[in-house]
Amino acid sequence: MNRNLRPRIATRVAALAIVAAVTLAGCTATDPLAEQYRSGTGQGFISGDGAYTVIAQADRSAPIEFEGVIENGDTVSSDDYRGDVLVVNFWYAGCPPCRLEAPDLEALAQQFAPDGVQFLGVNIRDQAATALSFAEEFGVTYPSVLDANDGRVQLAFAGQVAPNAVPTTLVVDREGRVAARIAGLVSEPSVLRSMITDTLAEAP
Repeated sequence: MNRNLRPRIATRVAALAIVAAVTLAGCTATDPLAEQYRSGTGQGFISGDGAYTVIAQADRSAPIEFEGVIENGDTVSSDDYRGDVLVVNFWYAGCPPCRLEAPDLEALAQQFAPDGVQFLGVNIRDQAATALSFAEEFGVTYPSVLDANDGRVQLAFAGQVAPNAVPTTLVVDREGRVAARIAGLVSEPSVLRSMITDTLAEAP
């Protein structure tokens, strides 16, 4: 081996060891992202995984009005969810992070169902057959609006969801106003769980 390469290789090995140690240390922490969210630091960033926003009640925009057709052909609208906390997830079947987060979203939907929290997907690209196949594959029980043809629901949430920012997950309060947002993969369900819990705890 060229003697000049040995110091470089040793340096790289040492650097990889440091990265591995930092990664392992991060994995042993207990819900660090939930703790970060709860601390109220205003950082607004989930450790490199995705930006999040929490909107104070006094600063929320007007209630969102929307209407769309779900996979079975029924029509749903914002009026169907008014008075309940609603979690809205923008997704499509070929989106890798959407596939990763689907089981966690379903688990949260089941957890909060007794509290009256509802979940609604907004599929921005697929038709009914693909959306239903996705739901069956990942065990998703809540409906999704098929928004690929006219984009009406995306348009209704304009300003809350950036174009093509998929996945994006919103927590909507009982009045129909966006209370919190995660742009990107819900990599830590504890953060979304905290957002839902806090919105539930708000006075009607």
